Amino acid sequence: MSFTQEFKTFVVKGNVMDLAVGVIIGGAFGKIVDSAVGDLIMPLVSKIFGGLDFSNYYVALAGQTAGLSLLEAKKLGAVFAYGNFITVALNFIILAFIIFMMIRQVNRLTAAKAAPEAPAAAPITPEDVLLLREIRDSLRNKG
Repeated sequence: MSFTQEFKTFVVKGNVMDLAVGVIIGGAFGKIVDSAVGDLIMPLVSKIFGGLDFSNYYVALAGQTAGLSLLEAKKLGAVFAYGNFITVALNFIILAFIIFMMIRQVNRLTAAKAAPEAPAAAPITPEDVLLLREIRDSLRNKG
């Protein structure tokens, strides 16, 4: 098999296509979560904690003056941007929780769909077979 044929077979496999679709949807979903955290959740957290903004918390490593925004401080040199890390970590936790809830729901739907049917009733044993079993058991008890 030629290289191109082998590559075509690999790409057309269902798992590769499913993975590609998952990565694309995951990227778009990540942007939605970033927006939800940055535009909805963090402003509420900021309001609750008295107007703090995690994204601008940093430690200046190149002697920058205090009070600069993170972007301005980065232009002047290295910074330890722990506030940005907190925001990204919060994004991850929210994204992981949402994905967990989605997979949990899919598993529930799959389990409900594939629930085993009630076992079929055992077939009725013919009367002659029952009589033969009684005779056999009777003979065993005598012997």
